[in-house]
Amino acid sequence: MSEGMLPALLSLLGTLTGAFGGILVANRLMNYRLEQLEKKVDKHNNLIDRMYCAEKRLDVLGEQMKTAGRRIEGLEQG
Repeated sequence: MSEGMLPALLSLLGTLTGAFGGILVANRLMNYRLEQLEKKVDKHNNLIDRMYCAEKRLDVLGEQMKTAGRRIEGLEQG
């Protein structure tokens, strides 16, 4: 081997190690961010489901109030 080969190989090894290390760290960070985003989306979807149920209950309560109002009017008139 020539004198320049050993430093070149060590430099290549260091560069590859740094590059792969950076890729792994970036990948972990991206996975963490995706998990956090998924949690936020799940919370949002849960809120939408709860609002849908609340709106259904409001519709039922509105109908019950209308029925009760009609009954009261009937009792007052008759």
